[in-house]
Amino acid sequence: MTQVTTTEASPALRRNSRDAIVGAAERLFLEYGFGHVSMDELAEVAGVARRTLYNQFASKEDILREMLLRVSARIGGALPPGIETQGDVEEVLRLVARAVLAFQAPEDFVGLLRMTVADSRQFPWIAAALDSVLKPYLDRFVRYFSHLSALGVLNCPDPLLAARQFLGLLNGPTLWPRIFSPDSESSSLDTVVDETVRMFLLRYRPA
Repeated sequence: MTQVTTTEASPALRRNSRDAIVGAAERLFLEYGFGHVSMDELAEVAGVARRTLYNQFASKEDILREMLLRVSARIGGALPPGIETQGDVEEVLRLVARAVLAFQAPEDFVGLLRMTVADSRQFPWIAAALDSVLKPYLDRFVRYFSHLSALGVLNCPDPLLAARQFLGLLNGPTLWPRIFSPDSESSSLDTVVDETVRMFLLRYRPA
């Protein structure tokens, strides 16, 4: 059996420790709120020494920012570059709508939004940090709608408003009820996608 040296194992151990800390933060922050969790509690739940915790992260804020970076990576996987070119506008909107709903489906994302709503009054930087993660993807929708309007495929006088309306049509019946009423009945996702695209194009596709 090949023996792994300490030098070879260290990067893997550091990654494992970092992942364990972020995993513990996801559980504790989402259950108790950012302000009610201490670094000692994070170390205990992560199963790492306090020194290891501080070697990886200087503060709770750094851990939460790492969580948001991982959210950003997941969005990038759901909405990869070039998705806007995969078909005509109706097909692209359906593709994007399904990708958005799939990305938002995990309970940890809903918990992150719930925590942000609850804690942003005391820690306004949390809402700003989450917005900085989501804004590049909103900007992509804005550029897409602007481009299609310039081509005459759509007629969006205010592409930012159109982008927010498109996401609002998706999130109204799917995401927000889960944030505020976890036990509420959810609409069929296929129906939500169909109706969102239909309503959006009725407004913004030239007659």
